[in-house]
Amino acid sequence: MRRTTSLIMSAFFLLTIFTQSAQAAPTYAFPISGCTYTYARAHHNYPATDILTKKGCKFVASTSGTIDEINRVDKWSGKTNLGADRGGLFVSMIGDDGVRYYGSHLGKVAVGIEPGVRVAAGDLLGLIGTSGDARGTASHVHYGISWPTPADIWWVRRGELLPWQYLNAWKVGKDLSPAKSVAALEKKIGTVPKQVGY
Repeated sequence: MRRTTSLIMSAFFLLTIFTQSAQAAPTYAFPISGCTYTYARAHHNYPATDILTKKGCKFVASTSGTIDEINRVDKWSGKTNLGADRGGLFVSMIGDDGVRYYGSHLGKVAVGIEPGVRVAAGDLLGLIGTSGDARGTASHVHYGISWPTPADIWWVRRGELLPWQYLNAWKVGKDLSPAKSVAALEKKIGTVPKQVGY
């Protein structure tokens, strides 16, 4: 009787472990957590999107990776309107898939988020705000997908591939990767292409 009970318990334990390991965490996460949001299919005159949500909502990592660049000081001025400053407070990360994910117009970059820090999908990167040239507009995060570049190549960092189809997938829990499309686009136009749009 003891042996039968022991075998049943062992089988149950192994089945539980197998079932848990078969249910892996998602590779991708929608970049807004805990708040309602809306976003458009396109953006001004270059490929990106604005995800509108309440000020203070969580901007999170779209996938696992390493923080690339951050900015905690809003340098934007309407007088100069420099492209490099338009994003205000931002976080840029390089995913383990080789893709760069960028969010700007933040109200705050999260404590502990610095270049070189590892993050997982869904980890807090910052809080939504209206920094940079978003002052006076509805709170949102400007969201861009591109490839890694040398520091301060802001016109690539802000977005090179339209994100809407990936956002649509991630919001319903599908792991759709932009890696192949990003690599193909970089090969076509070069790592540091000419600036397009304002």
